[in-house]
Amino acid sequence: MNISASNIILHSLTYNPEGVLQCKMREGELPISASSDEFLTKLHRTYQSKTNKSFASFADKSDKSPLFRKALTDYMSQQLDFVRFSQQAASCLVEELQKHDFAEQGILLISKYSWTASDYLLIALLQNNQSISVNENLELKESQHIETSKIQLVARIDLTLLARDPQSNRYISFIKGRAGRKVSDFFLDFMGAQEGFDAKEQNQGLMKAVDEFCENQALPVAKKKEVREVAFEYCNEQLKQGDDIELSVLSEQLQDSPKLEGSFYDFVSEDYQLEKSFPVDRTVVRKLTKYVGQGGGVSISFDQKHLGERIFYDADSDTLTIQGIPPNLREQLKRDNFADDNQQDDQNPPF
Repeated sequence: MNISASNIILHSLTYNPEGVLQCKMREGELPISASSDEFLTKLHRTYQSKTNKSFASFADKSDKSPLFRKALTDYMSQQLDFVRFSQQAASCLVEELQKHDFAEQGILLISKYSWTASDYLLIALLQNNQSISVNENLELKESQHIETSKIQLVARIDLTLLARDPQSNRYISFIKGRAGRKVSDFFLDFMGAQEGFDAKEQNQGLMKAVDEFCENQALPVAKKKEVREVAFEYCNEQLKQGDDIELSVLSEQLQDSPKLEGSFYDFVSEDYQLEKSFPVDRTVVRKLTKYVGQGGGVSISFDQKHLGERIFYDADSDTLTIQGIPPNLREQLKRDNFADDNQQDDQNPPF
């Protein structure tokens, strides 16, 4: 499903020869066109696919900058037009960057768009990369492009949720950033926001709750697999539709198939600090139906249904026995084993 963009503007953040961060601001919005819609749709899809997102809300504490929030409030109440709002937002970001030891520069994109009955404000600091191509005269030509698949410094505000429920802790979402560089060091601060909850931690808590619910029910292995499969199918369907996990709905599905005693919703409400709804984390929920592990140069992943059928675990010897190796792996093993045999023959000639 494509997005519907209503506003888009770009500003440029660069360092001058003296090392001072400056912002070159546009005085008008970019026209909405097929190319801008396509670009924003790619950016949106990349953002949606990111698994390292977390959530936030505007802070009530006075030590957080209120300037961005005031500008946004004025924009939402139509006291500021989109261009003036974006310029004030850019000034807030520059001011915040100057407080931190981050040499961030690039193209600041601010856009308002609609998707699945909600309005969003996307704020992204994008890198304008150089590339070399060949033109029609077979000459090398240097050009610049924005790589939408490698975005890192991005935050998105659910304007519809903010207007409907300003007490929510999740109307701001953001990418947590690469190791060693936290986006919250300046991107959240420039908006005057504070982290609400971590969607990955919520998903991990849900996985733990499903397993402990099965243990509480004293389910046999086959039933436990069935429960995990039902939970995975529900979460996966929510992910495909772009919807959140609803604990009450998941509980109802678990009650229908298989038949269980007690409510899963009541079970998680007692000892687990889970939100009533939260986004799906693909990398976490897939572990409902897969065993995944890596370490010491070995990476193993397989569907749980194969355990006890094609794959056997011996706890005493701490070994896995695999029957029916994947064809592509089998061919690699045969090829490399044959090469090793030939090498041994060369080192130990028969004469």
